[in-house]
Amino acid sequence: MTARAFWMTSPGIGEIRTERVPDPGPDEVLVRTLHSGVSRGTETLVFQGRVPESQWPSMRAPFQSGDFPAPVKYGYLNVGVVEAGVPELIGKTVFCLYPHQTRYVVPATAVTVVPDGVPAARAVLTGTVETAVNAVWDAAPQIGDRISVVGGGMVGLSVAAVLAGMPGTDVELVDVQNREKEATKLNVGFAHPEKAAPERDIVIHASATEQGLTTALELLDTEGTVVELSWYGDRRIAVPLGEFFHSRRLTIRSSQVGGIAPARRRSYAQRLALALDLLKDPRFDALISGRSGFDELPAVMPRIADGSLPALCHVIDHPAN
Repeated sequence: MTARAFWMTSPGIGEIRTERVPDPGPDEVLVRTLHSGVSRGTETLVFQGRVPESQWPSMRAPFQSGDFPAPVKYGYLNVGVVEAGVPELIGKTVFCLYPHQTRYVVPATAVTVVPDGVPAARAVLTGTVETAVNAVWDAAPQIGDRISVVGGGMVGLSVAAVLAGMPGTDVELVDVQNREKEATKLNVGFAHPEKAAPERDIVIHASATEQGLTTALELLDTEGTVVELSWYGDRRIAVPLGEFFHSRRLTIRSSQVGGIAPARRRSYAQRLALALDLLKDPRFDALISGRSGFDELPAVMPRIADGSLPALCHVIDHPAN
């Protein structure tokens, strides 16, 4: 059997290649992709060849082929239907951390069944909502906290959506772009940086900009914490650790989906299952900003990467057979 896959052949350039797909062995499944997702964050940094060499091992996707910077087959938001393999999974819609490929074979343990009530296209958000869950665990908010999320991209909006479900919390999304429409759909407030609410207990930063991190620190109340979700690739940024940083006793804390705080006592599978359960909420449709066909990927990826095609999560619809 053959399949088609999207490869980044050199920084900023991609093409669709034909690949051989083996028959599934024992404890494996053959998946036909329904939808995959492109995030404007990590995947576009990979597409532009901006992964620092020191991070090549840690930035490998679970089913990546090739090596950084290129050629590489990269991606991690894939939803499909199981066509063969482990009998109890045949016919099930599943999520997998797999690149953009029309069919593929993976161990059955690598797929998670999408629950009833979660449309397949919305399920491509699973990996990002999982990142948001991990960030909220790391932030450890309390009921009634005043929380800002700086950066209204795919990750920031996912975090805001998860936080909005906590009773008594005051959640405000902060972005230089007008994200009021998306914030309203998620039931959170919205403000541009110059009008953002001050004296916040927690600020989660997801803008991947130096100014965004500065804004996050400025918004904190005394002894507040910034949870840093941004990944800057090969860029160096300046952090304002003078002025009020010491006098307010502020904290900057990193959060990365690759690790779960031991105090949570949860497995990666449990975190993934929680993300899928949260996606039963139709509010998350606000994160899907556009759709394209699989054959359009070589033209779509450069436009997402350079910003000429505005994107939160861009869904790629795969062929029906």
